[in-house]
Amino acid sequence: MIVETQALTKIYPMGKLEVQALRGVTLGIESGAFISVMGPSGSGKSTLLNILGCMDRPSQGTVLLDGVDLGKVKARQLPRIRREKVGFVFQQYQLLGHLTALENVMLPLRYANTGRRAARKRALDVLEQVGLGDRAHHRPAELSGGQQQRVAIARALINRPAIVLADEPTGNLDTKSGDEILGLMRALNEAGQTFIIVTHDPRVAERTDRTIYLLDGEIESEVTRTVTPSQTAATLQFDCAA
Repeated sequence: MIVETQALTKIYPMGKLEVQALRGVTLGIESGAFISVMGPSGSGKSTLLNILGCMDRPSQGTVLLDGVDLGKVKARQLPRIRREKVGFVFQQYQLLGHLTALENVMLPLRYANTGRRAARKRALDVLEQVGLGDRAHHRPAELSGGQQQRVAIARALINRPAIVLADEPTGNLDTKSGDEILGLMRALNEAGQTFIIVTHDPRVAERTDRTIYLLDGEIESEVTRTVTPSQTAATLQFDCAA
């Protein structure tokens, strides 16, 4: 299992009250999974994502990420674990407007003190992988929304993470661009990358192999499905060889 949680609980103090965002969530996610997490606002989706992404810590219970017990590591170690094991894709892309696509993708490696030449080569390789090798020197304002999200995906992949956490990755895109992004993520998944996608869109969830439904901080239900070849046909245009 790439992710294992046991009785995962998160409580936030709100003045004299306490809000229980997660209530004993137990789940396992295998390496290479392509899953979605759904639920209404306040269901605990973002809290779960933040804990798996090493941006928050549980109040109770355990969470193992790629064999690391996040509850037992010191707070100062979490940024390193997050940098090495987790890639993030956001609804708003979170690209720096004054940097080129290449420079945006290079950023995580630069923070990890990777040499500039090695970082540049790796970033160019990953941009080719997501179909944007010819846009490496364009800034975000010169790219479409779908292209910006591909840059964000490339940035998420740059450190070869154990998992990629995608928070509403198609939320700002039209249907065609959203389908292309889902096709790209599926192609990357078929090459071995684990994806956990938080979404409100049933169409997105239906493209994943497993959907976890949260309600009031608990797992209400789960659905597993077999995705047909026609649903992944859009991935065939991408070369995802490492």
